[in-house]
Amino acid sequence: MPGFGSLLKWMLVHRTTRPRPQDPDPSVFARVPPDFVPPRAPRSQLTVTWVGHSSLLIQLNGLNILTDPMWSERASPVQFAGPRRWVRPGIAFEDVPPLDVVLQSHNHYDHLDATTVRRLARAHPEASWIVPLGLAAFVRKRGVSDHRVRELDWWQEHTIGSLRIAATPAMHFSSRGIGDRGDTLWCGFALSSDGANGRHVYFAGDTGYHPEFGAIGERYGPFDVALMPIGAYEPRWFMRYLHMNPEEAVAAFRALNARVMVPIHWGTFKLTDEAMDEPPIRARAAWEAAGFPRSGYRQLAHGETLTL
Repeated sequence: MPGFGSLLKWMLVHRTTRPRPQDPDPSVFARVPPDFVPPRAPRSQLTVTWVGHSSLLIQLNGLNILTDPMWSERASPVQFAGPRRWVRPGIAFEDVPPLDVVLQSHNHYDHLDATTVRRLARAHPEASWIVPLGLAAFVRKRGVSDHRVRELDWWQEHTIGSLRIAATPAMHFSSRGIGDRGDTLWCGFALSSDGANGRHVYFAGDTGYHPEFGAIGERYGPFDVALMPIGAYEPRWFMRYLHMNPEEAVAAFRALNARVMVPIHWGTFKLTDEAMDEPPIRARAAWEAAGFPRSGYRQLAHGETLTL
């Protein structure tokens, strides 16, 4: 993983000697009214609504599932500095339906927001939180009941009703300050509903490209939909260990044995050096170059709902 010296090289050398591409006006990023099913979708229906970045509302097997909840204005330990949200959350916090499950992939500020955790703990006290190893204490400290939190290692599983949740490997790291790097785990999640017509959903979390995508697909696929991060990838010499670029995301999708790809982790926070509107352009081009059917690439606007 890149160390502090590499971070300084990026911030003080790379950014001062190489021009960065022009970002578009934030108005180009649409926000549309969500179309999920309140309070819960039928068991036979699967919906995915993009709140923004890696926050999604998944309605699966009659349950409401939220991933990496982030409703604050900035992805930062403070709200007066740090990456500011370009687009308001696609679902207003007050409109979030009754939650059954919250999936937390790791502890970085753009994925794990302390204020949002406190708000969810008050508004949805019955929700079960599934987190990677070492992260239970964080959400418990912010109001989530002890018996509502479950930690998982890679490949470990937990069942809620007829929904199986598996933590899957990811290539990333964890840290929220100085001296805590790697103290907690990071992961993706594979969701499987029971029955002959059971649905399968893959949420990659935050990850670079790694060799385990095929094993994830073999064990938990084929997936009806894969939620794949495509942004925050430049400069490549630094970010390749942390985040996939769009071409790698499409390659990982192929290995996963999935039917539909929804690109996430772009267009919400300015984190790295590529233009904010570049990731989906490159992802769509990579998709078409791979020969996949156009109908399988489902790029959502903030708030947009995909129904399967």
